[in-house]
Amino acid sequence: MIKTLKSLSVVATIGMIFILIGGALVTKTESGAGCGASWPLCDGEFLPSNITPELIIELSHRLVSGTVGVVVLTLSILSWKFIGHIREVKFLAFLSLFFLVLQALIGAAAVMWGQSDFVLAAHFGISLISFAAIFLLMLLIFEIDKKFDTKSLIVQKRHRIEIYLLAAYTLFVVYTGALVRHTNANLVCSDWPFCTNSSPLAFGNFNFVQWIQMGHRLFAGLLFIWTIIFFIKVIRNYRTNRIMYWGWSATLVLISLQVFFGAMIIFTRLNLGIALLHALVITCYFGMISYFILLSSRSAKYEKELSYQDESTVTSID
Repeated sequence: MIKTLKSLSVVATIGMIFILIGGALVTKTESGAGCGASWPLCDGEFLPSNITPELIIELSHRLVSGTVGVVVLTLSILSWKFIGHIREVKFLAFLSLFFLVLQALIGAAAVMWGQSDFVLAAHFGISLISFAAIFLLMLLIFEIDKKFDTKSLIVQKRHRIEIYLLAAYTLFVVYTGALVRHTNANLVCSDWPFCTNSSPLAFGNFNFVQWIQMGHRLFAGLLFIWTIIFFIKVIRNYRTNRIMYWGWSATLVLISLQVFFGAMIIFTRLNLGIALLHALVITCYFGMISYFILLSSRSAKYEKELSYQDESTVTSID
């Protein structure tokens, strides 16, 4: 059964990446209305008669989402039944399925009744949470934590809290990035890093979508700086722990790539390949942050157990 769970978790994780990239592709190519105001069928037909590129993109995204949904459901049920004794499994199984269904319902509502850009922008972030849950479930199934001996890792409380805050802030930055896409604000600023490099402080001339674009750049820049600062803390405090050192090294590389691809979107005038890589990198970055949330949660548990053992020892001596 473990072999089956491993296969399902890998398929589900890769499938979620395709869902995230596919959703970004639908938005960037403006293919959301490719199937008309009909869901789950296209234009109310099982086999659409009028084939367009937008229809192919939208229908492919729906088919992938539906197939992956079945895989995630199967994975969740089997994980709950066979490895539910592992501390985080039941919670992650529920989380992955719940947010996958939620993002599908939001997508369906957008097609059938329409939604504001501010509501649609939450779609990518919700899918990201589902991906993170499935990704962590896969790591638990493959017993990555045992291979890296994570029980020996004690993450200080102040650093645990900072990791939680960093994850929450990442979701906020992701939301602002999705809002840029949904409001068609990708190219409203012709320069980078400022909207207009020749007049970097001309904020009074900004229109609404330019504020959205520059707000996202500011928040993304702060995320980049925050990741660098936390990496320095890791070097100072966890240099000898390879999972912290190499894990946060990879996380720093990912956020650097994210900034690079964000700039390249402007320089290449919204090249589709670059834009999809931008979505892929932030997915991987959030997956890494989510793994450190798992490690932080376990560290807090181990710390409490050690504290309880120390108290018990002192009591028995007395």
